[in-house]
Amino acid sequence: MQETIEITKSKGAICRDIMSELTDWFADPDVIEACAGAVESLPMFGCVEADTVAGFVSLRAHPPSAMEILVIATRRRHHHSGVGKRLLSAAETFARSSDCKLLTVKTLAPRGRDEPQYEKTRAFYDRNGFIRAEIFPTLWRESDPCLFFVKPLTSIN
Repeated sequence: MQETIEITKSKGAICRDIMSELTDWFADPDVIEACAGAVESLPMFGCVEADTVAGFVSLRAHPPSAMEILVIATRRRHHHSGVGKRLLSAAETFARSSDCKLLTVKTLAPRGRDEPQYEKTRAFYDRNGFIRAEIFPTLWRESDPCLFFVKPLTSIN
């Protein structure tokens, strides 16, 4: 049985280990190292099963009203098992407890290539209440346009 916990130790190592396993998404070692360094000082939550972290999410505050999912990753063997959904739930709970009104996340925008892994990522956010807000064509690199998702955490009526 998996439980979702706050992770307070070895955050960079956990991030590096899981991201390195997901080469379809995280092929650039510099990106993995940057994320591993960043998460050390950020809130992180993980789904743990039998003393193994199945997946994690790390969050960055953007005061006064938003919380960003800086990185979220699930070990390949745990894909389609509900881990990602539980991690999103932990992120939302933390964001709400921090009085945030929005939860945001960035991923690779469609770029006219056969990239089923990113189609699945975008569909995951679509299914979980995120709204495709904007594409930033050069935020990362011209070859890697950024799709910015937002999820309202309060009623938008």
